[in-house]
Amino acid sequence: MNLNKAMVIGNVVRDPEMRATGNGQNVTSFSVATNLVWKDQSGQKQEKVEFHNIVAWRRLAEISNQYLKKGSKVYIEGRLQTRSWDDPSGVKKYRTEIITENMIMLDRAGSTGDSSYENQPGFSKKQDDFSQPEPQAKKESSGGGEEEISIEDIPF
Repeated sequence: MNLNKAMVIGNVVRDPEMRATGNGQNVTSFSVATNLVWKDQSGQKQEKVEFHNIVAWRRLAEISNQYLKKGSKVYIEGRLQTRSWDDPSGVKKYRTEIITENMIMLDRAGSTGDSSYENQPGFSKKQDDFSQPEPQAKKESSGGGEEEISIEDIPF
């Protein structure tokens, strides 16, 4: 039996960057910092920060790009993946990333401070902001496929 699962709760270090692959799939990358705080043997408070590279694909890429920003508190659940490449000087480089399978935005909408999604440019409570751009008649008649995300379904 094998298990590859990563779960982190932390703060977004930099604004997410979304791009499209050659076949048109959206991919967003960003980093999340997690802090570990403890007291050493002499009673002094110590702190260590870990930085996690996060990659989100398709719909999660769009949502994370739209709603996350530097400083946002987020829960990321996914799998670890390491990729490698040769840099221009021929040195092999490695990067370990968490490929997002689930994401929960932990900042509350309507709260005071910069983390309020309702105060961000482009935030709207309209259902259409979460659906694919397609004609209204097609939305109503589609019986299968992926479920649309409604603003009422998001827990913040």
